Amino acid sequence: MDLREEDGRFVLRADVPGVALKDIDVSTEDGALTIRGERPASERASSDGFEHIERVAGPFLRRFTLPDSVRAEGIKAHYADGVLEIDIPKQPPVAAKRVPITVN
Repeated sequence: MDLREEDGRFVLRADVPGVALKDIDVSTEDGALTIRGERPASERASSDGFEHIERVAGPFLRRFTLPDSVRAEGIKAHYADGVLEIDIPKQPPVAAKRVPITVN
């Protein structure tokens, strides 16, 4: 996963090749972003020859704590060519407010 900060947003990119869109779930709750899914196991060749497997199959889950500056209701996710990209907008900065002082 790659995470970068830009002006006005964070961008998270995750490579999930071989995982169908229906098998990916992105959610936010209690200040956390959760990405979960499942990569199906590939069919195994039945042969007596050499076999070396590096691609992992099964469920996966990643959870990230979101900073207070995030606008969670504006989060959007896009999936294309095995790459999940999540756009996490920031809230506009709140300008400092001067508080007047009164004398009693």
